[in-house]
Amino acid sequence: MNDPILQISNLTKSFGGLKVLERVSFDLRPGQRFGLIGPNGAGKTTVFNLLSGVYSVDSGSVVLAGQDITNISVRDRIGLGLSRSFQNIRLMPHLSVLENIMIGQHSQANQIAELLKPISWMKSNRWKMQAIETIENAGLEVDVNSTVSELPYGVRKKIEVVRALMSDPKVLMLDEPAAGLNPQETNELAEFLHEISTRNVTLLLVEHDMNFIHALCEQVVVLNFGSKIFEGTPEDVNKDKAVLEAYLGTGTAEANRVT
Repeated sequence: MNDPILQISNLTKSFGGLKVLERVSFDLRPGQRFGLIGPNGAGKTTVFNLLSGVYSVDSGSVVLAGQDITNISVRDRIGLGLSRSFQNIRLMPHLSVLENIMIGQHSQANQIAELLKPISWMKSNRWKMQAIETIENAGLEVDVNSTVSELPYGVRKKIEVVRALMSDPKVLMLDEPAAGLNPQETNELAEFLHEISTRNVTLLLVEHDMNFIHALCEQVVVLNFGSKIFEGTPEDVNKDKAVLEAYLGTGTAEANRVT
């Protein structure tokens, strides 16, 4: 079996006197599609913020591809292969698809002069060609010159994923990627992300839509009140008593099915 690409060990975080995460641990394998679920306030977003470097950890460690990234900067984490998209789309609506995707290349720029290269529109610009290649490889079927604000919401979600791919991530973290999508768009996004994972990109997503989780994820971790209460397959999550109680309180298993 492949060594873990991301190892999360005993992550603990408090804000003031409130402990929001306590000794949370799990591993991700290369190319795995992994879901992080739980009731509101369970600590899912805190895990994402610790992994991406938005928050510092109180204790525990994060290891990416064998390298400890627990205390390095957000930018350095991106450079080492950890990328993230957000629940609320953060595209530039007045720019084209291609321009938005090229914004994702700035994580690769090491000097101030290089920051300006992605916005150069010379035909020989390797940044532009790389962006077009990434769009094509991801299977994003869209006119790259279209203005983002004119596109359907589901397409904009895919564009944000492709922009995150511009940093060439080993692990791509997605914060509620299916939020706001209709059923058809949700199915299309699940297929889109499944295809991306076949390129050895590991996916870690926070999501409330359990149909989406079942369609995409191979493994899930369930959090409740900052602690891990379950790890296993999406099929098994509905059979776990602690999970059922966390979501819907006590009662019969059928009445408390996680949906």
